[in-house]
This record gives sequence, C-alpha cells and structure tokens, in this order.
Amino acid sequence: MVPIPSMKSLTTASHDNYGFHLGAELYLHRFMSTASMRKIEMVDLKAQYRKIKPEIDRTIQEVVDSAAFIGGKPIQDFADELEAYLDIERVVPCANGTDALQISMMALGLQPGDEVICPSFTYFATVEVIALLKLTPVFIDVNPETFNVEANEIEKAITPKTKAIVPVHLYGQSANMEEIMAVANRHNIPVIEDNAQAIGGDFVFSDGKKKKTGTIGLIGCTSFFPSKNLGCYGDGGAMMTNDDALGERLKMIANHGQRVRYYHDLVGVNSRLDTIQAAVLRVKLKHLDEYIAARRSAAGYYDKAFAGHPNIKTPFRAKYANHVFHQYTLIVSEKRNELADHLKANDIPAMIYYPVACDQQKAFEGKGRNAGTLEHTRWLSERVISLPMHTELDEEQLEHITKTVLSFYT
Repeated sequence: MVPIPSMKSLTTASHDNYGFHLGAELYLHRFMSTASMRKIEMVDLKAQYRKIKPEIDRTIQEVVDSAAFIGGKPIQDFADELEAYLDIERVVPCANGTDALQISMMALGLQPGDEVICPSFTYFATVEVIALLKLTPVFIDVNPETFNVEANEIEKAITPKTKAIVPVHLYGQSANMEEIMAVANRHNIPVIEDNAQAIGGDFVFSDGKKKKTGTIGLIGCTSFFPSKNLGCYGDGGAMMTNDDALGERLKMIANHGQRVRYYHDLVGVNSRLDTIQAAVLRVKLKHLDEYIAARRSAAGYYDKAFAGHPNIKTPFRAKYANHVFHQYTLIVSEKRNELADHLKANDIPAMIYYPVACDQQKAFEGKGRNAGTLEHTRWLSERVISLPMHTELDEEQLEHITKTVLSFYT
C-alpha cells in the first residue's frame, strides 16, 4: 500500500481575523483590483461558446432545418470521427456516461451477485449502475498521489465472483493501465475504463507505444456532459471498443435490443445521443487537443504558483500518461472547508470532489464490500479541493485565484 503523504508540515496559520475585519482600505483595494476582471467561473462555457459561435450556430441550424432530431446523419459522422481520433474500431454513442457504464455491464452478461471491482473515491455514477444491475461493488482504495486505483489493490480484491474491473481516470489523470491490464489478463477479467474525465489523454506503455485512454480496456466509457473536456450542450455519452462483435451488442442494447427495427434480440434500454448534441460534438472534437493544451497551460500556472508550499500539494503527473486536467485538484491541510469559504468570499468558485466516498453513501448501506480500510480514500475526502479549470482562464484570473489561495496560508 502506498503510504499517505505526511501532512505534519501543513501547519495552518491563524485565521482569527479571516473575513471579518477587512479595513476600508483593504476592501477598496480588493474591489478596484477585481472590478475590471472577467467573472471567474468553475467552467466558463459561455466564453468557450463565443469563440466557436459561428461553427456551432451553423451546425445547429442545419439540424433544425433537416428536422432529423433523432438518428440524424451527424450522429454516425461523429462516431466515425471519434473512432479516427481515438484510433479505435467502434464508438457507440448513447445518452450519457452513466448509461454507457450500465450498457457495458449488460453487454458483458454480468449477473446479479457478480462482483465488480471499483474505487470508492469516484463520482457516484460509477458504482450506481453496479447496484442498479444487482451486482456487488467491491470498493478498493486509491493511490493518495494519483487518486487512482492500482494493480496490486485490484489483485488483492479478486475472488471467484469477480467478473469486471472498473478503473476510473480521475480528474484527467490516467490510472496505470499497463499494470492493471496485466492483472486483468492474468485472471481473465474484462476491464471497463471509466474515461468520463480523461478523454483525449495519452497513455504511454513501457515499450513507448501510445494509446488513448478509454481504448485500452475491453470497453471504454465516456460522458459528454457540458463541463467535460469534450462536452455537448446537453447530455451525451459513448462506449468504445476494438471488439466489433461486442460493439454491435453495445449498439443493440442501447437501442431497445434491436438490430432491425421491431425485431428485438435482447432486452435493452433506450439510450441515444440526439442529433443536435452530435452536431455540437463534431465541432468541439476538432478543438479537443487545443482545449487540453489550454487546460495544461492553466495547470502549469497553478503549479508554479504553489510550488514548494508546505500547506499545498499540487496534482501528480504520471510519467506513463499526460494529465488532461478535467479538474485541477489540490491536497491541502485540514482547513480545506475554510479555504473554500475564503475563495467564495473572494468571488472564486471551488468544488470538493468528493467529500463522501461511495462506500459511505447512505444508498450503499449494507451493500457492497470494502477490500481493506480505504484509508487513503478517507484521507483524501477530507483534504481535496478543486480550483477553477477550463479553456478560457486568463492570466489575470489565474493570478487572482492563486494569490487568494496563498493569502489564506499567510
């Protein structure tokens, strides 16, 4: 088990006067320095839209003019283009990332009582679908630096009932898929990658070969929720696989279990990407690498500002993958909630992903199994905080954010 990084050095300065005794001069200085600055958003979709407005408006109008709102040509066009970008055989669009995970487990034929290994430190949707299908989630701990599951923890959790492994590439940092796949292949267990936060990321194998995250396991799942690195203007998701027969099964299940209309070979679901969302995604896919570069640039600014600070640990960068920064998540001292309040008081949004681990959610009382104490998960849940991260952050905003964080610890 990876030891929890020491936080003894994260001594917190006194904040007795925080937020309550700002003198008139200090208040005026703060007001004057921020009055002309563009409002800081956790994700600034309006500013992003303005940059691509002509393309977006034109493509949406084309869909409206065609009136092909369901099943229109842009859906298959987008699937083809995403296949080319990811260098994968099949992309199957669906209604959202949660459906993508559920359909994937249905396609693998998992049965009630089968065990699925997954992290507890993740968004609820990852494990929600496991319970929905009456499968048993087996919660494992994560590495406290990468936030991701590791192969050794997976191997210790495997039992004869284990039928799937779901690694999550949390916050945009890939899990070590080479090691995870070695364990999965040795035990002949399928891997479903939850790639909702890391689309566009590259994984580099020890022999130098590169593959996109979401294309390494048997199935990859992603979400196109608007705030994602590749987000649409509503809900959307997709499944990816290099197994053509499995791709066809995924497609059938997403479409009521039918290959030919009104002939249902399987019991499926109704989960489809609509034409407007596909059209928007076609435009934004062309900009995805540019968006990732912008996020990495903002992350670099944060890194430099916080480097070496005793109260702040910046995101880990794995040698085997490029971080695409869906979130920029710090590990801080025990004053995490007070820091969030301090940021809010200075008109800076911040989010805590995730304050309550999945195994501790009320919905999972008496359900699932914990493989170990999950001490890293508990530790991180009390200390992580995510700063604004998106494609439109400018230097003035980044300076205000970093100075405000640093002022909390002085």
